[in-house]
Amino acid sequence: MLMHETMRWFGPHDIVSLKDIRQSGCAGVVTALHHIPVGDVWPVAEIQQRKSLIEAEGMSWTVVESLPVSEDIKRRSGNYPAHIENYKKSLQHLAACGIKVVTYNFMPVLDWVRTDISHTMPDGSKALYYERAAFVAFDLFMLKRPHAEKDYSTAEIETAEKWLHTHTDEQKNEVFRNALLGLPGSTGRFTPEEILAALETYKGIDASTLREHLFYFLKEVVPVAEQLGLKMAIHPDDPPYAVLGLPRVVSSESDLFAIVNAVPSPANGLCYCTGSLGVRPGNDLTGIIQRLGAHIHFLHLRNTRRDASGNFFEAGHLDGDADMVAIVRALLLLMKQRNVSLPVRPDHGHQMLDDLAKTTYPGYSCIGRLKGLAELRGLQIGLASVL
Repeated sequence: MLMHETMRWFGPHDIVSLKDIRQSGCAGVVTALHHIPVGDVWPVAEIQQRKSLIEAEGMSWTVVESLPVSEDIKRRSGNYPAHIENYKKSLQHLAACGIKVVTYNFMPVLDWVRTDISHTMPDGSKALYYERAAFVAFDLFMLKRPHAEKDYSTAEIETAEKWLHTHTDEQKNEVFRNALLGLPGSTGRFTPEEILAALETYKGIDASTLREHLFYFLKEVVPVAEQLGLKMAIHPDDPPYAVLGLPRVVSSESDLFAIVNAVPSPANGLCYCTGSLGVRPGNDLTGIIQRLGAHIHFLHLRNTRRDASGNFFEAGHLDGDADMVAIVRALLLLMKQRNVSLPVRPDHGHQMLDDLAKTTYPGYSCIGRLKGLAELRGLQIGLASVL
């Protein structure tokens, strides 16, 4: 049994078209209604319209990525009761339209962070890159977050100061722009004022409190999802540690265990992302499959390469720190044991070849993801033949 291959699509305005995805050999598309404000209900008509576009190209839409959780819900403040009720209604509408898996995350304010969205690789392709010293310099000396120095060691602060004094204004401005990028699928950026104001709303919310808020959300929505036959799949934090003083609670194997145990249900599960989890050295990627495999509902396969300084970049799908051969082998055994074909997508990809001349969403150019998909497809077919 092989994985159900999909590719992420950001909707009609995505430069990567449905025809492109169909030609990659994917059977399905992973998408979301990015134009609907976070916290609002996803109407059936809008869901059906998106589904019809995908089906007209000969593919299916069964995985949503993502149905966003509002900041009010994460903070458990403001309009959070209404937003939770709206979330339940959206789940009902998605189930009525044939959706099977709903992906979401619980990262405060920023969904992901990189300092360079076009890092040049030795072969000339472009990759996403996180440079720890550059980000600390951004936080301390560009954004000037109040009391940020408390979150860094003396050595990190000294390294950030050195970075600041050895880089040009254009390099600093590039880091500044990249660190303020908005949600995946968006070309917008936060302003410094918006970020600082958002951070202020999380004052007093530590990891323990944020975890309590996540569990409260799960206790509200998971029973609804279970009744509807939906699978909820939480995406790990990216990167899997605190950012700008904001806590992260979906970063380690112990975090994942706490989540699935908070509301025991076949509907309460995980999006297994080798990229996000792999950046944290202590995460045992194959062990997570073996110990938490029953709760995995969606797969993101990508690779990163990290160093001792906290830097990491998006490597080729088979070339990073993650042992993708062992991971795919473990996933194939898991699917055989569970008698299920898990949906998978090649997450991110290098910008390369003709795509170098195009403006695409960071990490989501077509050819790089197609290369990753081809590598992963060959790997799983080869492994499946001997298992």
